[in-house]
Amino acid sequence: MDRLQRGRNAEDRAAQFLEARGLEILARNFRRRAGEIDIVARDGATLAIVEVRARATRAYGGAAASVGARKQQRLIRAAQLLLAAHPEWRKMPARFDVVIEEGIGDAACIEWIKHAFTL
Repeated sequence: MDRLQRGRNAEDRAAQFLEARGLEILARNFRRRAGEIDIVARDGATLAIVEVRARATRAYGGAAASVGARKQQRLIRAAQLLLAAHPEWRKMPARFDVVIEEGIGDAACIEWIKHAFTL
């Protein structure tokens, strides 16, 4: 399986994980030159902008450590473009979440980090 397919599979599992916890998926793979948002979901009255990261191991800090300052800035820029494209979501309070998947196959563990970072 190639890297892109593994990423798509991780995003699919993350979306299912979030839906099982009551979130409504509004959009997936919102892509612009400034960056990409993997999942946009509604958590009650809050707009959750979700980055999905998958790693086979926790080496080098694992999946969570891969969302550094540069990635956060790209997500913030993409979120600004997302809200410009979807004015109906502008009035909602928003947060940035990260869903991490570490491990492979049935041994994979999914963790949801709400409010992973702020503007």
